[in-house]
Amino acid sequence: MSAPDFQTPAQSIQFLSNCIGKTVVLRGWVANKREGKGIVFIMLRDGTGYCQCVVSTESSNDKFLEVAQSVSLETSLVIKGVVRLDEKQMGGVEIQVRQIDIVGGSENYPIAKKEHGIEFLMDQRHLWLRSSRQWAIMRIRNTIIFSIHEYFQQAGFVQMDAPVFTSNACEGSSTLFETEFYGEQAFLSQSGQLYGEAMAMAMGKIYTFGPTFRAEKSKTRRHLSEFWMIEPEMAFCDIFQNMDCIESFLQFVVKKVLLHCKTELESIGRDTKILESSLGVFPRMTYDQAVRIIKGEENVGGVNSIESLQIELSTTTIKLQTIHEEIAMREKTLGQAGLKKGEIAFHQGKIAQLKQDKNETEEDLRNIPQWIDSAKNFQYGTDFGGSDETVLTRLFDRPVMVYDWPHEIKAFYLKRNPEDSRFSRGVDVLAPEGYGEIVGGGERETDEQLLSKKIHDHNLPMESFGWYLDLRRYGSVPHAGFGLGLERMVTWVCKLKHVRESIPFPRMYGRLTP
Repeated sequence: MSAPDFQTPAQSIQFLSNCIGKTVVLRGWVANKREGKGIVFIMLRDGTGYCQCVVSTESSNDKFLEVAQSVSLETSLVIKGVVRLDEKQMGGVEIQVRQIDIVGGSENYPIAKKEHGIEFLMDQRHLWLRSSRQWAIMRIRNTIIFSIHEYFQQAGFVQMDAPVFTSNACEGSSTLFETEFYGEQAFLSQSGQLYGEAMAMAMGKIYTFGPTFRAEKSKTRRHLSEFWMIEPEMAFCDIFQNMDCIESFLQFVVKKVLLHCKTELESIGRDTKILESSLGVFPRMTYDQAVRIIKGEENVGGVNSIESLQIELSTTTIKLQTIHEEIAMREKTLGQAGLKKGEIAFHQGKIAQLKQDKNETEEDLRNIPQWIDSAKNFQYGTDFGGSDETVLTRLFDRPVMVYDWPHEIKAFYLKRNPEDSRFSRGVDVLAPEGYGEIVGGGERETDEQLLSKKIHDHNLPMESFGWYLDLRRYGSVPHAGFGLGLERMVTWVCKLKHVRESIPFPRMYGRLTP
């Protein structure tokens, strides 16, 4: 066997469409393999994309055909061959292999083609990341991160960094991870926002981008214990200018994903209609109006929240019955004699998809009655739960901004509405399709005495906030900002069922490894 070709520069799979008819070298891993008589089809991945590589005695020789026949899932290879146009393949090309060399073997790869349980996949997260779905999600995450920096840098913001070790709480002391800092009590940061305010007083417009931590013993599909936050802060800015910034920022990011991640979005089966609609103006409403919509006291475009849910409950019940009938019909067909292998595989594939649809439909039938009950019995003055956010956002095809919340349920640092002190100038941006809050922000309180009272009312240690109050004593100005949860953004953009798929190695209640 020849030595692997490391001297010749390797091409990236994503750029192979520019190399039609040329000889290229690829380095990557076996994502899939199938064989025929005298021919092997290897689906190679290199981190930039996937490409079918065809090994036959016609294009190479018996020696390399034997090598191709011996490789298994996730074997690492160097492949040399000619790029051929093939519009049926991913990327529109394939490789006619002339030479193939093994770099690293892979025996008994633990993640097989069969379906695995989520706990098994989480235990194998270091390997699960190699799957085509996880590859696509991480590529989209990367595009989102890059576009975030691009937006703020173009808009004149300065990136600054907030500390991870803090002596004070930002979002409430009940969700703090406590640690020790050279003998002193310290906490892992819940948010860089308070420090962002100090930095904005120096730089005008700043943003931080870093890890934050919440000690919530929650296993919901929206919660992580360690996640990344993007937190801009702007001097001489009120809540309405803040909402303008949020809208243009989110639209910029979504537009970049639609532009640069077509292959990845298609790979995970993401219908982009909602993302395309999100490039339009976001609806804005007060907390009071949002409550009326949730409770069915105000319609949106002629649609009533509770009535539409009741209709959906009926149609979903019928849908589940139809799925059961089709599964039974296809299973009966499989029991018939004389079916060809292709027919058997076709029906088995359909049944597998129908069972997945069945699970999702049954989940809807469990959720919809809860949503209806929550909407009917919503208590004015309380925060929105996941059900309430779902009931509201399902009436819209783009993110919704809800502002002017009852001050008792929002963070201590938010400014009161000068026209009605019952409300704080906070804003939540709720993503459509039931994904809920992805952005929280608002205008900050500038009155030192009011802020001191709020710190006291929230039972926070006043001595930890002396520096924060200084910002009100020395040249205070109206200022506002917001925080975007990166993983929640990725989860919505990719339409994931659980936030754990949105980060390379999730840390959440009950999960510290790998």
